[in-house]
Amino acid sequence: MDSRRLLETDSKSLRSVNGSRRNSGSSLVSSSSASSNLSHLEEDSWILWGRVVNEWEDVRKKKEKQVKELVRKGIPHHFRAIVWQLLCSAQSMPIKDQYSELLKMTSPCEKLIRRDIARTYPEHNFFKEKDSLGQEVLFNVMKAYSLVDREVGYCQGSAFIVGLLLMQMPEEEAFCVFVKLMQDYRLRELFKPSMAELGLCMYQFECMIQEHLPELFVHFQSQSFHTSMYASSWFLTIFLTTFPLPIATRIFDIFMSEGLEIVFRVGLALLQMNQAELMQLDMEGMLQHFQKVIPHQFDGGPDKLIQAAYQVKYNSKKMKKLEKEYTTIKTKEMEEQVEIKRLRTENRLLKQRIETLEKESASLADRLIQLEKELVQARLSEAESQCALKEMQDKVLDIEKRNNSFPDENNIARLQEELIAVKLREAEAIMGLKELRQQVKDLEEHWQRHLARTTGRWKDPPKKNAMIELQDELMTIRLREAETQAEIKEIKQRMMEMETQNQINSNHLRRAEQEVTNLQEKVQYLSAQNKGLLTQLSEAKRKQAEIECKNKEEVMAVRLREADSIAAVAELQQHIAELEIQKEEGKLQGQLNKSDSNQYIRELKDQIAELNHELRCLKGQRGFSSQPPFDGIHIVNHLIGDDESFHSSDEEFIDNSLQESGIGFPLHRKSGPMSLDPTLADGSESEAEGSTLETREGSRVAQKEQPLRRASYSTAV
Repeated sequence: MDSRRLLETDSKSLRSVNGSRRNSGSSLVSSSSASSNLSHLEEDSWILWGRVVNEWEDVRKKKEKQVKELVRKGIPHHFRAIVWQLLCSAQSMPIKDQYSELLKMTSPCEKLIRRDIARTYPEHNFFKEKDSLGQEVLFNVMKAYSLVDREVGYCQGSAFIVGLLLMQMPEEEAFCVFVKLMQDYRLRELFKPSMAELGLCMYQFECMIQEHLPELFVHFQSQSFHTSMYASSWFLTIFLTTFPLPIATRIFDIFMSEGLEIVFRVGLALLQMNQAELMQLDMEGMLQHFQKVIPHQFDGGPDKLIQAAYQVKYNSKKMKKLEKEYTTIKTKEMEEQVEIKRLRTENRLLKQRIETLEKESASLADRLIQLEKELVQARLSEAESQCALKEMQDKVLDIEKRNNSFPDENNIARLQEELIAVKLREAEAIMGLKELRQQVKDLEEHWQRHLARTTGRWKDPPKKNAMIELQDELMTIRLREAETQAEIKEIKQRMMEMETQNQINSNHLRRAEQEVTNLQEKVQYLSAQNKGLLTQLSEAKRKQAEIECKNKEEVMAVRLREADSIAAVAELQQHIAELEIQKEEGKLQGQLNKSDSNQYIRELKDQIAELNHELRCLKGQRGFSSQPPFDGIHIVNHLIGDDESFHSSDEEFIDNSLQESGIGFPLHRKSGPMSLDPTLADGSESEAEGSTLETREGSRVAQKEQPLRRASYSTAV
């Protein structure tokens, strides 16, 4: 609460001393206060900022608006370093401990940084001397950041921001503040190699000019005076290269508090204040105005500029909308650039392809000419080959005709005889050749002797010389004739050898064809045999399937017969039990008289005997049907349930069987145990005899019922 009151009282005192008026709801104070009250104001400002710094966390959370108002009025020089660190939350960064290690490393941007160091604040005492302390610490901070953020590395405009920080604080703290500004104040996007964020700022600022200053916007468009020609340095250096340091530092105070919004506001305020002059100038004049006139318009103090800046309407939502529009436009441009790049690449590839095709077509033309020449030569050689082939075919036909003249059975014998004859002819030819060679040798000797005799023929008369020449010519002709005959005999010998070889080859070929024919016949025979075996196999499978079906049917029939016999046995057992029950009921109820009790007992005995006989017959049938007829059917015994399970299902069948057998008394079915009447306990002797007979018959029936409860039937094949 004390810090809040202090802030409010200080704000009121500042307004009263400076005598400022409220313009458009702002609470800014002009710098034209009386000099007598200035020292008192500075003392209050120092006290106020001291408390703000000491209670920064609470003040920042609870009185953010008042802190912004104080920052807009200006941060005292001695508090600027600590307040800037507090505003950007750079007072405790872990990267500060890495600074000394980064200085020991080597950066690829060191040459660029060294080149631009002398261009940064060349008139400031801290940086103007070469290799001074200011240039050294500026180089250290820029090098350290280029190692931390290798994507951005180093950008020229960033050195002015770092230089301003170094004027206020040590290099380690300046490095931390610069890292924070790059990360949280959009400066990193501005200084990236693509500078996409700078393009967005230019687009947003141009839209603001079009909205607030449409006439100036049209004038800029007519003069082709683009926004980036004068405003790009405003955003990259936060007016540090535009205004003198006192004014730029005041703007930077607000930038540390509110971000890039102050750049848009100050830029538009400058254009509003200089609109009339700019409308009268061309592009070169406007450039001169921005470079020389505007920087010195506010030498008296930045309050007027800041007040005008906060009269500019700045809509954050609209700026977000413009950002989306710019992103959409850039996306389309990127797509178009990608498409253009793709088309250029395709065009280049097509050109290369065309050149390659032209080279290939030229080489193909040369190759075609060469192929035409080769084709002519090939046709000539083909014609020669056809002629030779025709001659060979004629010879082969002659040889085949000769071979066909021999019968097939005596072909081998004929060949052997012909081979012997050929060998004989070969021996005769060799002997003749030897004779011819001997004749030639004799002729040569005779010729040599003749030459020796005729050495002096040039001395003889002309007639004798002519005679001698004729003789020489005759001898030469005879020698040639002898040589020709020898060659003819050699050729004939070769022809005979070739014919013999041809006959041998023909015989081999015929035998091979005969073997192939035999093998084909054998394959056909085996194929037919295989087909027969497959047919037999399919027939056997069909018969096996039929036998399996018959076996299954017989098994089912046996099971059905067994089920029928089991049902009949159960019915008979039930019938006997019911007869016993009827007999007991007749005795107890007094339905039987003493006179006909013996007759009734005999009838019951007869019926029991008939039933036992029928039961034995059924057992005999079951024993016959239960024998395994074929294929290994085995008997598995299964326990049949209690006879009472058959009572409910076969009652109608028992009634019908009793009516057909002539028993006329009714059947009374009782589910519970039988109850005896005590009045009938003292019966006559006949009744006693009847009861003894009934007891015996009942015991016999019970003995027969025990084995009947186990029935066997075939269950598996």
